[in-house]
Amino acid sequence: MRAGDAVEIRGALARLRRATGLPVAFGGLVEPGRRQVRISELSGTATPALSALAVTSGNGLGGRAVALARPCAVTDYSVSRQISHEYDLPVAAEGLRAVVAVPVVVRRRVRAVLYGALRAAHPLGDRTLGAAVQAARDVEQALVVREEAAALMAAAGPRAGRPDPASGAAREQVREAHAALRALAPRIADPVLRAELLQACALLTADTAPSPAVRLAPREVDVLACVAAGATNGVAAERLGVTAETVKAYLRSAMRKLGVRTRGQAVVAARRAGWLP
Repeated sequence: MRAGDAVEIRGALARLRRATGLPVAFGGLVEPGRRQVRISELSGTATPALSALAVTSGNGLGGRAVALARPCAVTDYSVSRQISHEYDLPVAAEGLRAVVAVPVVVRRRVRAVLYGALRAAHPLGDRTLGAAVQAARDVEQALVVREEAAALMAAAGPRAGRPDPASGAAREQVREAHAALRALAPRIADPVLRAELLQACALLTADTAPSPAVRLAPREVDVLACVAAGATNGVAAERLGVTAETVKAYLRSAMRKLGVRTRGQAVVAARRAGWLP
């Protein structure tokens, strides 16, 4: 999970630089059990001065962002009266002046900090600050998805695909987990984690193999899984990150392939064909 989180931060820093034109971006995760951020990801830096720097909550710009759980920015780091100056030496070694720090907050807990910086003392405009905040929000969403995926994968253990047939509640729980996993998988940037999620989905339909006579596209299965869990088109669209019209189109296509005329019939046919638990 920590390695995957670092990958998300690395990608967010690259997007931040592209969106703003800032020459430097860096960041890191809050260390488990400690109120400090370890700078691990660097983009555009000219020296190793910031690498592995431990930023304590409340200290410097990033520490202030951690303590307040909100974005903080300075126009000229070395002379700013808004922050303490424990980290002036590494910041000066990199030649940074104007800096913004944005916390990544998941479930009211700061998990990481993203920084963007200029090597000149110019105010960072609203567009730059907005892009930095958006980059942090992207990481927040990715971390939430990862945690939800991990919890669902734990629930989808070897026995999850074979609940007691007499237990309707257990079977519904399996179907809900299957739908949630299918909805989460396309939102995972890490291909390894995405593959593991899809393997967990396969565990939930382990008792039956998909019929070669019916070939459904992955997104058609995603939509049918949502419908099987009781989702409306609107809810399915929200889970899958598409429009309601797109959901309808996938549903119509799946119904045509399954040779049925209603949503309920499509779910039943997909289960019989081994596509759904």
